[in-house]
Amino acid sequence: MTGIGLFQGLRRTLKTFFSSPVTVQYPHEKSEHAPRTRGVIALKEENCTVCMLCARECPVWCIFIEGYKDQGPPRREGGKPRLVQKLDRFDIDYSLCMYCGICVNVCPFDALFWALDHEYSEPRISDLLHNKDKLGEWMHGVPKKPELEEGAEVKKPRREL
Repeated sequence: MTGIGLFQGLRRTLKTFFSSPVTVQYPHEKSEHAPRTRGVIALKEENCTVCMLCARECPVWCIFIEGYKDQGPPRREGGKPRLVQKLDRFDIDYSLCMYCGICVNVCPFDALFWALDHEYSEPRISDLLHNKDKLGEWMHGVPKKPELEEGAEVKKPRREL
């Protein structure tokens, strides 16, 4: 009776000894990531309205945004031109970012997304400040939205005033 635990332990050891290793040799082999993996934040510049919600909600203040007002088209035909916010600077300092995802969740205009890319190391820490052009390059790594379930209702977009 006292040796049963010993034999069970030896059996488990021999079973794992002869099985293939689970380790992935990273630079040479790459594993598939889960669809909801948090890699890097990607920016869709045309959706950004410079509302600054992401920068205000960031707990470590790693997002820097600057914008300006420009003349936009009138809302109705024959109306007066309106002022529109334009994005001038959008930077994320990845040396400060803690990848919490608050900025992605709080963006009401779908301008920020999680991309699956995770290979963006830099030789100097100062190079981890990525601008809007670099953030826009990662849009190719954003996974497509999942299809709606059968019977789900599609919300109609609100009408602009």
